[in-house]
Amino acid sequence: MFKCIPIEKPPLTHTQLVRYAGASGDFNPIHTVVPVGEQAGLGGVIAHGMLIMGFAGEAITHWFPRDKVRSFHVRFKEKSVPGEKLIIEGQIIEELETSGETRLGGQVIVKNEYGEIKCKGWFEIAK
Repeated sequence: MFKCIPIEKPPLTHTQLVRYAGASGDFNPIHTVVPVGEQAGLGGVIAHGMLIMGFAGEAITHWFPRDKVRSFHVRFKEKSVPGEKLIIEGQIIEELETSGETRLGGQVIVKNEYGEIKCKGWFEIAK
């Protein structure tokens, strides 16, 4: 097993969520309008899941060359909110053969500074 160096992101900001909404085209107001998030019972706005997944993908391509990434997927566990500092951790779990290629399979976890897991995922990279 090989552990990757954790990546720490700066705290999420409301502005970042608004900018991501514009970049992604996901203008659901629970991500950008505080009163809507409050009315929905979320306590305010929440981050786009794909933004958090993007942080995980960014970490994977920081740890390994982009052209070696063969697959990547996550499952969301908890919502992320402005002010949270996210940490992305990864580790190689196994070596496997897929489609005639030797790959390394690994786990990626995004959590906040309190250890609450936001999403967990799996990736495969060519060896």
